[in-house]
Amino acid sequence: MTPKERLIEAFNLRQPDSIPTLELEFQLEEEMFGPVPYNYDDYKLANYSKLSEIEKEKKLRLICDYKAHVFKSLEYASWPMFWLPDMHTDGKLSDMYVKAVKLMLEHCDGKYMLHAHGDGTYSIPDGNHMYDFAYRLADDMDGVLADAQKYANWAIENNKRLVDVGIEVLILCADYCYNNGPFVSPKTFSQIVTPYLFQIVEKSKAMGAYVIKHTDGDIMPIMDDMVSCRPHAIHSLDPMANVDIRTVKEKYGSKVALIGNVNCALMQTGTDEEVIESAEYCLKYGRTNGGYIFSTSNVPFKGLPAERYQLILDIWKKHRKY
Repeated sequence: MTPKERLIEAFNLRQPDSIPTLELEFQLEEEMFGPVPYNYDDYKLANYSKLSEIEKEKKLRLICDYKAHVFKSLEYASWPMFWLPDMHTDGKLSDMYVKAVKLMLEHCDGKYMLHAHGDGTYSIPDGNHMYDFAYRLADDMDGVLADAQKYANWAIENNKRLVDVGIEVLILCADYCYNNGPFVSPKTFSQIVTPYLFQIVEKSKAMGAYVIKHTDGDIMPIMDDMVSCRPHAIHSLDPMANVDIRTVKEKYGSKVALIGNVNCALMQTGTDEEVIESAEYCLKYGRTNGGYIFSTSNVPFKGLPAERYQLILDIWKKHRKY
């Protein structure tokens, strides 16, 4: 099977020949593959737009060739498309982004997929807006719900643009939870998030996309709501918030695919033995009856020791076959 075929089997809660892997993003390029042959500033729309068509083509091929080499080497079944800054202009996809997707699809050759952000639901407000949001919940629920619908409509329109240019996997990346639970009560969550998450998921699936719902933190108080929205998979199953893949698999494994749970905190500060134990635990309990995609509990972030990420990849390769 190809990596794409394995991923589709997992999304559909079936058992492929081996467990696929992906990451929302990958930030260890230089640490694992050496100096990058490009400067991200060249790909800002203001700078890119000044280039001739030949120069634009050359620069896009340079970054796409490199990214494809990295993702193929890592054996990711789906490749992130978050690395071009300023991908949108006036609510539309930039020509640069559209051309980059086309080039990456050529590299995929039908064996891999591409993924992009696709959320439009409320997430944890930043510190500057936390009190304002709390006041609105108390004083202007009608306005909160009207905005929720507006944001969902925008996400659905944008997801259509992404799918039309070749994105096959949409990751809904609004974060809902702290380590001690969701940012609002489960009852409020069911009012201000669940109906709109359901709309985004259902309409994105109707476009032909596979949909992953991502959130860090303790998701268990709102897990029923998220699963009821019927995404293909849920990421990241955060062990730092005491989310246990064995428990989640037993309760929800027949309804939704699971991604992640390899402990990023241990990968940064734990021992090799603890990292190996975390990866093997996820593979042991995630793999049952299929429907599992191996990944970290966040992303391979800048500052994470590259040898630790390579270590969990080695464990995955050792145990991935069914």
